Amino acid sequence: MQQRLIRYRTKPDQAAANAELVRAVYAELHHTRPDGFRYATLMLDDQVTFVHIAQSEHDPSPILAVKAFGEFQAGIMDRCDEPPAQHAFTEIGSYRFLTS
Repeated sequence: MQQRLIRYRTKPDQAAANAELVRAVYAELHHTRPDGFRYATLMLDDQVTFVHIAQSEHDPSPILAVKAFGEFQAGIMDRCDEPPAQHAFTEIGSYRFLTS
């Protein structure tokens, strides 16, 4: 199982646009409902730092087939002050968070 945490900081004037692109990804995910995939996006209190948590039972991840995700990725470097950093992680424990 793949588990990834991605963190980045947008430019202050790009945070709202980034959030809208993220919402479009979720709209498509809710429509397509890819099997074996879980995803969450958080915006930190500074209103410019985003954290994405992805868990996939498939390789490659189904997120790559989501058209809105491609649109989100297309301009990510232009929207960021701090580029995305991706980290694999191991879940130590959770409560109703990463499990269905």
